[in-house]
Amino acid sequence: MEPLSQAERADALDGLPDWDHDAARDAIVRSFTFDNFSQAFAFMTQVALLAEKADHHPEWSNVYNRVDVLLTTHDAGGLSDRDIDMAQAIDALVE
Repeated sequence: MEPLSQAERADALDGLPDWDHDAARDAIVRSFTFDNFSQAFAFMTQVALLAEKADHHPEWSNVYNRVDVLLTTHDAGGLSDRDIDMAQAIDALVE
């Protein structure tokens, strides 16, 4: 697995307007806010199932109704197609 080039990264981020690039980690990040803890936890459960299926797991945190997600490919040393695919799958859950 190779990290995305700068041009590939820019193109990918154009298609993910709700995600921000964390240049220090070469990762993408997004915060999700729900009405309550139960909805946030249900979302995390759905993402966990996607992550297991893809064998690609997010770094994340949860505080009450907020879930913060960070995606990067450690094996590639930065952002890869796997992260973009996972971000798109996560976005599909909340659309």
